[in-house]
Amino acid sequence: MKVINFVLNVLWLIFCGLLMAIGYALAGIICCLLIVTIPFGIAAFRLALFMLWPFGRTTVERPDAGAASCVGNVIWLVFAGWWLAIAHFLTSIPLFLSIIGIPFGWANLKMIPVSLTPLGREIVSTDRGEGFGGR
Repeated sequence: MKVINFVLNVLWLIFCGLLMAIGYALAGIICCLLIVTIPFGIAAFRLALFMLWPFGRTTVERPDAGAASCVGNVIWLVFAGWWLAIAHFLTSIPLFLSIIGIPFGWANLKMIPVSLTPLGREIVSTDRGEGFGGR
């Protein structure tokens, strides 16, 4: 399974992962320019790393995430989330136009909810038994 994840991650990186990671890193840099939005920048950098190498990992909601995460996600959605969601959608279109890219197009669309509400989530390995039906 690790070999398959490696191959999928390399193909993902080539086709859209690097582009999406740059988008998240840019959002992180913009958020870190202001003191108040540094937590959003940290979340964006964490997601940028996830966008580079997503197969074999997933995001799960943290049980200890409270009202602050909810409020933060609303602020994130207004300022950065919808831009990143549009980027996921737009990068999935050319992937769907090729046979090899169809699974990556679906994976890209599945990342839209994470791009809209990143706070209160953590990235875990699918080997831990969490995510993808392991819970």
